[in-house]
Amino acid sequence: MDFEGSSREHLRSFIERIERLDEEKKAIADDIREVFAEAKTMGFDLKALRTIIRMRKQEPHKREEEEAILTTYLAALGMLPEEEA
Repeated sequence: MDFEGSSREHLRSFIERIERLDEEKKAIADDIREVFAEAKTMGFDLKALRTIIRMRKQEPHKREEEEAILTTYLAALGMLPEEEA
């Protein structure tokens, strides 16, 4: 494939933008890891934090539906206290 001047510059521009965004993404991922590490040193359970973050991204009705299904399954398996089942 032969690129002319403006096509070559557009290609270079796209590549450079993607590279910059990848660098920003890595920096943000590093920042998130640091926040999780800080939370861990303060005694917070990271699995629970990740679950809460995932749940907060869900629409309320989807989250309620997921919780209802989970409660139903736990009750069927006898894994809930009698008053909740």
